[in-house]
Amino acid sequence: MNTFLRKRFLEQILVMFGREPRKPEAVSEEARQIHLVKRTTNKEKLQAAAAHAEAHMNTSHKWRNRRWITLALVNLFFVFSYYFDVQILEGALTASRFIGFHLIDLNSALQVMLAHKHIITNLLIGTATVLVLWILFGGRSFCSWVCPYHLLAEWAEKIHLRLMREKLVTDAPVDRRLRTVFWIVFALLAVATGYTVYEAISPTGIVSRALIYGPGLALLWVLALLVFEVFFVRRAWCRYACPIGLTYGVVGIFTPLRIKYTLESCFHEGNCRKVCLVPHVLDTVIKGRAVHTEVPIGPDCTRCGLCVDVCPTGSLTFDVKGLSKLL
Repeated sequence: MNTFLRKRFLEQILVMFGREPRKPEAVSEEARQIHLVKRTTNKEKLQAAAAHAEAHMNTSHKWRNRRWITLALVNLFFVFSYYFDVQILEGALTASRFIGFHLIDLNSALQVMLAHKHIITNLLIGTATVLVLWILFGGRSFCSWVCPYHLLAEWAEKIHLRLMREKLVTDAPVDRRLRTVFWIVFALLAVATGYTVYEAISPTGIVSRALIYGPGLALLWVLALLVFEVFFVRRAWCRYACPIGLTYGVVGIFTPLRIKYTLESCFHEGNCRKVCLVPHVLDTVIKGRAVHTEVPIGPDCTRCGLCVDVCPTGSLTFDVKGLSKLL
């Protein structure tokens, strides 16, 4: 990794923990030349090229549809196994057993170990298996491809955006560092109380258990969150509060699966940032921000594929680190 990309990657990690994205102080010579060409090219020509590309863009929602189907199948597999007593997959997303092999959500495992104040040997294999799985599949891919609350929040966001267009609601700004604060608070609560406090209010766990075992009063908390997101703060829980997202974001630091941005073909029309579930990760697509001709999107990216679907020039693509060089 060259120096410019290394510095950018460190910046992306800090952005994941809540720092606002910054304009890079230096870019590679290759990127500088492309930025120069774009600055000196007639603005009308660039706008016309962008409009032409946008008019011929792919509107199939390929990656969104694949993601929704995958998320539904994963969660319905839990329901199917429990309802028909198949015993292939037992439990819920937070902790389960696949053909007798234990699996545990990384954040849940961390909460349990903090609450018990020691490393629980029985959890290590199940935790390590899940860790390897999400290193391979992209860290926060868990959020957009598996988490059932994420899908509900995505639908709530669509309602919120429609209400915004009608000028019936506004989106209140929230400091993204709040998510890191919540992560620390829930970790300290686990240590202080000996109880996994977060698991009691986790919308991911609540929705997962409700799907499998039937609804309970805890769903009122989930409903309250969704109402808050519709009328006050867009995607409030996932962006500004959820410790699970931050935990899997840290895993995403090490994953080879990422979204890759190609500077030269981009017209900077901004559609990708409009649809992105975590738009701060796409700061590099803003005109003049890319530090190199190809830049991996940071670890807080959920790999949802919405930006890939909407990009009219294919400047954003799924990529496996190191694999493209071998092909």
